[in-house]
Amino acid sequence: MYHAFVRSRVRQLFAAASSGDAPAIMAAFAPRFEHGFLGDHALGGLRTSHAATAEWYARLYRLLPDISFEVTRIAVRGLPWATLVVADWTETNSGTDGVRTSNAGHHIVEIAWGRITRLTIVTDTAVLQKTLDRLAAGGVAEAHAAPITG
Repeated sequence: MYHAFVRSRVRQLFAAASSGDAPAIMAAFAPRFEHGFLGDHALGGLRTSHAATAEWYARLYRLLPDISFEVTRIAVRGLPWATLVVADWTETNSGTDGVRTSNAGHHIVEIAWGRITRLTIVTDTAVLQKTLDRLAAGGVAEAHAAPITG
């Protein structure tokens, strides 16, 4: 029963991400957490504060304003005080230039008592980097900005 609830909650958070609802996502984090995205690019880096993480989501939606996720699998293990979730997904976006792209990846999520304590985003960074390079070449300087950390 608990695992079914967690799967449902994760689907809700991906729906929030697809609709640009960063406040709903931010509310899911514990007071102390890690939010990481693998790779050395504008969306990469590690954040441990709500302010930096909120800025990261703002950047995500500035660069990929219509990003949309299709969750293909959610695996849940553990108990309420130590839950591990792996969510597989495919995302599509049009960037700020209208060119439609797609990528696949995984969210690895650690949850304690209903709050996210660690989120690691893993995707094909080569595909993402091509999108960021294309946006930067089109004049979107933030696509090549340093990662948001802190």
